[in-house]
Amino acid sequence: MVFPIADDNSDRTTFPVVNVALIAANVLVFVFFQGFGSNTDFTFAVSTVPAEILSGRDVVTEDRIVEVDSVDGPQQVGMPGLRKTPIPVYLTLLTAIFMHGGIAHLLGNMWFLWIFGDNIEHDLGRARYLAFYLLCGILASLAHVMLNTEGPGAMIPSLGASGAISGVMGAYMLLHWNRQVTVLLFRVVTDVPGFVAVGIWFLFQLISGLGMLGGMETGVAYGAHIGGLVAGVVLAKPFMVGRSRRRARPWRRPRR
Repeated sequence: MVFPIADDNSDRTTFPVVNVALIAANVLVFVFFQGFGSNTDFTFAVSTVPAEILSGRDVVTEDRIVEVDSVDGPQQVGMPGLRKTPIPVYLTLLTAIFMHGGIAHLLGNMWFLWIFGDNIEHDLGRARYLAFYLLCGILASLAHVMLNTEGPGAMIPSLGASGAISGVMGAYMLLHWNRQVTVLLFRVVTDVPGFVAVGIWFLFQLISGLGMLGGMETGVAYGAHIGGLVAGVVLAKPFMVGRSRRRARPWRRPRR
């Protein structure tokens, strides 16, 4: 697995206002609306549920007991049911990308956004970057929905900024393919070009998602990650139309 530590921002001349605002929004939603993950009524009301998106109708289910595997063997845990959605169900494609399943989920996503998002905001400009981020998130959620049209996955709520951030990473891989990124790669800290850093991550998503309907068997929506990255690669150049593009910079050691 690859984990980014830093990248070369020496040529970035603007402060990433939108990127910082997105990070702040995700944190505020998790703290004040999700109650650090304890407010399941809110979380299970405005997450993306494939069955709701496909039917256009709200679905409400009862709380239930499910059996999960643990280090101590199978255990029974309570699983909240789907709550009444107070907004049109299609809007959950947007609300879900500002929510997270736990602190580790939030911190991991926000770190990736911090590393890769500032460069794409600098490329696209603030307004375009915001539109790009939201559109990639929505398309990633739709990719997850299309991979869970039936079966248990259709009723499992999906949430997280991973799909939108995957779109940002797709744009980074395309627009900053030779920018040096410092990564933790299989317990070794090394410097690699952007296309390698993102490419290895994407390969892991593909391998992990094989044989899984959207990846829900592991609790990870790999289909959203893959769909988001593909959307980012496809949309990056169209969103660049009319914007001056910096020349690709030589691969060199980043300034600390």
